[in-house]
Amino acid sequence: MTTHVRPDAVKDQNQQFRIDLAAAYRLVHRLGLDDSIYTHISVRLPGSHDRFLINPYGMRFEEVTASNLVTVDLDGVVIDDPLGLGINPAGFTIHSAVHAARPDVACVLHTHTVAGVAVSCQKQGLLPLNQWSMQFTGCLAYHDYEGIALDLDERERLVADLGDKFVMVLRNHGMLTCGRSVAEAFKLMHNLERSCRAQLAIQSAGAEIAPLSDAVARKTAGQYATFYDSIETNGVPDTEWAAFKRMLARTDPDFVN
Repeated sequence: MTTHVRPDAVKDQNQQFRIDLAAAYRLVHRLGLDDSIYTHISVRLPGSHDRFLINPYGMRFEEVTASNLVTVDLDGVVIDDPLGLGINPAGFTIHSAVHAARPDVACVLHTHTVAGVAVSCQKQGLLPLNQWSMQFTGCLAYHDYEGIALDLDERERLVADLGDKFVMVLRNHGMLTCGRSVAEAFKLMHNLERSCRAQLAIQSAGAEIAPLSDAVARKTAGQYATFYDSIETNGVPDTEWAAFKRMLARTDPDFVN
């Protein structure tokens, strides 16, 4: 029996993805995680393998709205560009690589924050020093710096390093998170950023660090994973993401336009 999906249902789902992506851009700006007009967040359009939404090149994150997002395919061909600004080629290289290789990933989020870049420059990378950072135990991938991400042949190495993980440290560069939804990618980045800031604060304090066992770190990571799974696969309401969007509705109501 053939299942028919109502065109208006698909349209509504596409619009919700646009609103969530615009919300993520605004939140990244509000939390100070943006880098001028650089770095990106992308989301795969529902029901599609090769088309995704990304920000128009040249706009700051606080200017992104649901309607001015650019639709692009995996070959970098712009399908729809409401403002005619195009996209950043470096953003296309990283994001298209992940979207092409990982059908389980809906959203990819990349940042260059001071704390994230600082930790990415440390040989040991992110350390499991506290509850925030322990969630990433056994879940972190690393990719060595190869220059500004303009070479398409880097994509193969990047996705090989990422493997099946959802969080990656781009060495000497920044951080990257993936999510089964925009909300998951954003929340992972929110905690990753706080982990980096806490690590730098702990290191700069110079005090003796309280040790944590690998068993406790892995247990904590599993607890976080179970919580995320309950939302992404079991239909538990995402109250944290809803709260973030309510905040935006008060301060940045135009993000939905």
